[in-house]
Amino acid sequence: MPGDSRSPRRLIATSGGFLGPGATARRLRRILELAVARPTLGWPGAEDAVIAWGHAPRARRAEALAARTGAPLWRIEDAWIRSLRPGRAGGGPPMGLLLDRLGMHYDPAQPSELEVLLATHALDDGALIARARLALERLRALHLSKYNTHDPGLEPPPPGYVLVVDQVRGDASLTHGGLARPERRFREMLVMAQEENPGARVLIRAHPETASGARPGYYGAGDATGRVAFVDGPHSPWSLFEGAVGVYTVASQMGFEAILAGHRPRVFGQPFYAGWGLSDDENAPPRRQRQLTRVQLFALAMLVYPLWYDPLRDRLCPFEEVLDQMEARLTAFRQDRHGHVALGMRRWKRAHLQDFFGRETPVRFGAEGATLAWASQAPEDFAGLRVEDGFLRSRGLGAELVPPLSLAVDDLGIYYDPTRESRLERLIAGPLPPGGAARAERLRRVILAAGVTKYNLGPGPDAAAAVAALTAERPGAPVILIPGQVEDDASIRLGAGEVRSNRALILAARAAHPGAILLYKPHPDVEAGLRPGKVVEPPVDLVLNGVEAGAALALADRVWTMTSGLGFEALLRGIPVTTLGAPFYAGWGLTEDLGEVPGRRLGVYPRPDLDRLTHAALIAYPRYLDPVTREICPPELAVERLASGRTARGSWRLRLLAKLQGSVASYAHWWR
Repeated sequence: MPGDSRSPRRLIATSGGFLGPGATARRLRRILELAVARPTLGWPGAEDAVIAWGHAPRARRAEALAARTGAPLWRIEDAWIRSLRPGRAGGGPPMGLLLDRLGMHYDPAQPSELEVLLATHALDDGALIARARLALERLRALHLSKYNTHDPGLEPPPPGYVLVVDQVRGDASLTHGGLARPERRFREMLVMAQEENPGARVLIRAHPETASGARPGYYGAGDATGRVAFVDGPHSPWSLFEGAVGVYTVASQMGFEAILAGHRPRVFGQPFYAGWGLSDDENAPPRRQRQLTRVQLFALAMLVYPLWYDPLRDRLCPFEEVLDQMEARLTAFRQDRHGHVALGMRRWKRAHLQDFFGRETPVRFGAEGATLAWASQAPEDFAGLRVEDGFLRSRGLGAELVPPLSLAVDDLGIYYDPTRESRLERLIAGPLPPGGAARAERLRRVILAAGVTKYNLGPGPDAAAAVAALTAERPGAPVILIPGQVEDDASIRLGAGEVRSNRALILAARAAHPGAILLYKPHPDVEAGLRPGKVVEPPVDLVLNGVEAGAALALADRVWTMTSGLGFEALLRGIPVTTLGAPFYAGWGLTEDLGEVPGRRLGVYPRPDLDRLTHAALIAYPRYLDPVTREICPPELAVERLASGRTARGSWRLRLLAKLQGSVASYAHWWR
């Protein structure tokens, strides 16, 4: 950041916006503490700075204090990506701050630090430009803006319109934006939008706070005459840009986003993005003479200038981590925005499900009007979201009522049911989003380095010596790992082929590989006596009782399975897999499939690779809940929690209930 690089000893604040008890004030203090120093009350000394919230009315006290003492005045504002909702609408704390030691980006009275960056930065860092290009592609793909309650699935107006962007009255970008009478400028803009585009429809986009009734804008119902109308509905700004033949703005951030979307907006004020050769400006500051590309503008404004914050790890972070976290939050918000009625949810799961799905409106539990169901309890014609444990679940067993960190969420079917298409299938078959392959590859590397698996039961017996002895007796013999399954599991009922029991699976592997060393790993739920599927004296070379999944996979040259998720974990580790059923990862050309797989998977071209499978199954499909902050989080954070052991455990009451459930299940299985 340009400007005085010396960090002050203290940041002196004069308003409760920095010093109050609320969540936003706490967030502001923490970001500033991590970046510079913790705000405090006091009289500024020679090594201190005074901070003000932009040019808000409460900033006057800070301005007066700085003028009286000669201390430098630093101004602070929300960053370009703030939250789901505006702060006044319960949007919560911001994801980042703009800290400026020279001025403020919207005030052209003097150059801000952002303007100095845009005018002087060498822009010779190829890595920065590559980051910016990818981050911009992700921003567009996510339909991400400053506030994000819009609906990207909402059908945009028919194309061919001119988009005029309204702002809230009294916004600092207008009162301190070099405009003597903002009302006149907005009138002029609407007239010119019509005159310069004869015959075209003119659509006014209200500010989100104006649309919600929180703050007035400059346009009202009386302006919707002739070919002028308001945009009707919570459309994504990026969707609106796609159909627009022109964008008109005074100083809105949407003008910046219009540039990023490929437009050359007409700009009637003096916002930070005017004057760099990317907009048609009525009155840009004449000192701005440099010509920038939109990627260069994005790199400096989004990657270099802001202070971005990771609230889950409590640290400053690069913009890419903000994208990861906002992607997770946006996916959940867009699925949950209308609330849920949940069907088939056991009582012990309900509080946890509220954290997963009840952030917009508390989940109600009942059958009538259900929109959310545990997959195994959903009726055949259910049209809502089906839920099941994810592939990175917990440190402990679901059958022991340990709550999950991840849940698969499917609006079409469910991953373990190959009789119908699932959302996971579509994700595997479809294209990757921008940066998806690299992100999947990084996530896979982290998972392998951390040794994370689905249940993460901790170190068990070491079977390496026993396997080494077997291979010494039979040099060259392949080591085949056979994961046992719960035999009444839905994935067996719906996805297994002719082989439908653990014993039959072992016999099939022995018949196909008579000289191989067979290792059998019982399913943890079965081994714990909680679910049916025990094999008495299995005909294998070694039974891996209590051996953790990752350690078992490290011993194997190949995995044979019906539909076990351990086959997917083997693929992540580069281990060949033979399937006798139709698990979600079969049929894509990544496994040897001896069972029947859905024909719809066979015709997908280009064939999915491991990155597409990883991204679909671990990034795009599940929803993750951070067990520490209880916030929706990206998979990378969930892997960190699983690796560190900072996860939830079932209470002793729930563990006792699990044992009782297991006893009942075993008794019922014995009588069948």
